[in-house]
Amino acid sequence: MHHPGNVFVVSAPSGAGKSTLVQRLVSTVPDLVFSISFTTRQPRPGEVDGRDYFYIDDAQFEAMVREGGFVEWVEVYGHRYGTGRDWLNRVLASGQDVLLDIETTGARNLRQAIPDARMIFILPPSAAALEERLRSRGKDSDEQIRIRLEYARHEMELYPAYDFLVLNDDLELAYRRFESIFLAARATRERMAPAAQKILEGF
Repeated sequence: MHHPGNVFVVSAPSGAGKSTLVQRLVSTVPDLVFSISFTTRQPRPGEVDGRDYFYIDDAQFEAMVREGGFVEWVEVYGHRYGTGRDWLNRVLASGQDVLLDIETTGARNLRQAIPDARMIFILPPSAAALEERLRSRGKDSDEQIRIRLEYARHEMELYPAYDFLVLNDDLELAYRRFESIFLAARATRERMAPAAQKILEGF
């Protein structure tokens, strides 16, 4: 698949600070579009169709699956989420980069569909630090935290499938590491060849 834009995938165990990094990146780096997934779940208060998700029903989702309309899709807690193929191709064709925030299973499927996608995994400083972050949220019971940590370990085991590992031990430093992946990807010869050629022709 040759496309002007790059596809970036970011995954992380819950509590590793991914959302903070992603929100800052998308508001800082120009021409970077955050992927909007299709989902069968109902909108939560304050969520807007076409901004947070594209909300469709089970029958519509099923039809898109049959027609190969998703680059990847997963089922989580009885709801399905998928990345739309047409939507993705449209954004990439416009020359913008797309950032997908997907968990490890979806990321693996996406890699098969788009082999040149750049895969980024955000690492917590340690298991203890992750547990501390989950506890300080004050939202989960001990049992829920134990389940989340068990799942985090399972996700951590999949880090070898990623191209870049960003350690989030210090937020500023982590952000610089994270952003540098996007900036470097835009400076590759493949990406810059048309610009270089144009400059050369001016000599």
